[in-house]
Amino acid sequence: MLDNLETKVERTYEPLANPPLTLKGKLSVIGPGIVVAATGVGAGDLIMASIAGVNYGLMLMWAVFVGALIKFILSEGIGRLYLATGTTFLQSWHSLGWVATSYFGGYAILFGIIYGVAAPTVCGMVLAALLPGTPVWLGAIVSSIAGFILVWFGRYHLLEKVMMVFVGLMFITVVGSAIIILASSNDVTYQVIPSVPKGSFATILGLIGGVGGSITLACYGYWLQAKGWSGKRWMPTMRIDNGVAYTVTGIFAVAIMIIAAELLFGTGTTINGNQGLLGLADAYGERFGNVARWILLLGFYGAVFTSVLGPWQGISYLFADFVRIVRNGRKKNNDLNQPISEKDPAYRAYLVWMTFPPMLLLLFNEPVAIVFIYGILGSIFMPALSLGLLYLLNSKQIDPVYRNGNATNLFLVLIILLFVYLGGSELIDMLF
Repeated sequence: MLDNLETKVERTYEPLANPPLTLKGKLSVIGPGIVVAATGVGAGDLIMASIAGVNYGLMLMWAVFVGALIKFILSEGIGRLYLATGTTFLQSWHSLGWVATSYFGGYAILFGIIYGVAAPTVCGMVLAALLPGTPVWLGAIVSSIAGFILVWFGRYHLLEKVMMVFVGLMFITVVGSAIIILASSNDVTYQVIPSVPKGSFATILGLIGGVGGSITLACYGYWLQAKGWSGKRWMPTMRIDNGVAYTVTGIFAVAIMIIAAELLFGTGTTINGNQGLLGLADAYGERFGNVARWILLLGFYGAVFTSVLGPWQGISYLFADFVRIVRNGRKKNNDLNQPISEKDPAYRAYLVWMTFPPMLLLLFNEPVAIVFIYGILGSIFMPALSLGLLYLLNSKQIDPVYRNGNATNLFLVLIILLFVYLGGSELIDMLF
């Protein structure tokens, strides 16, 4: 039985020779984009959308879609790099030099220990609200171990199916709650024309910079590989995959904004950290009942648990690739052309690293602070990713047909400037 299972696992990496030609066919095979987009949606996205809704109604809805567009550009670039070159993200990144590769390796190690407590802790907070009396630390550990088990014993196709279920849960509960609250509203007077209200600049930057993205974007190429998409003929399908994923992400963030605006806009209530997010669910329950509150919290849990599952597998791929590159040095070795196996010792070592050592940080009992530290780390990585894509997607290793156009290059430059500003602002706020 185990031999048959291993055979099936290896077959998940076989390239699919014939990409679908029709839109219906392309939509029927999408998945990696949904995985990477759902992975990037976490506590920070929920909080920023809530803050925007509470303070400005729906006036900043446009910023959500700008943020989704930015992540689409970055993720599409990573997918295009893989399909056009046949090399993994980190192998392409390594062409920038050992300094770039070492930066990534060090960042990945630090990311694992911080994120390994940040995402499960938010899961624990939501579980504590769902099941009163449950300690946050217990919910965090249960969520972390559940992710560990699913990734250790599962493979990409299981991950995709589970993520699709949670995305469906997120969409039905949160978007459904937004529709219900709009339908029950007697007077919808919100301005939805794009605008920049006084004092909203920091919130706008947070919305744009936080709509589903971090180092996990770099996992997209590995998930394309695991899905079996290989070669330039998959470009149209990959772009549709990304487009659908970030459209769903944008709608989800707008739904959170609508709920916050309808419940708390103009009341003087403030949303501050993850406890404020749970307060939003409490306010929803006060209007529609405890069952409605519970359903909304289930959607919140779906959003944050997908942010456990995705990195547990995706960053393990990346780290195993990093170890493989270091081990092979500058030698041209066929080993680098082989897909990363989920049984690779480095893959499983990183999975352990993200799951168990971070549990010790729960002893500090400062979950909001831990999530904040993770936000700082994410803002440091994004400018480097954008700069790397700007270089790699204009290089000679890319077929001219698939190199960046002028518009994409301009967007990448603007993204770099945006995230440098965001990262600098967060560091200044933290230090001073």
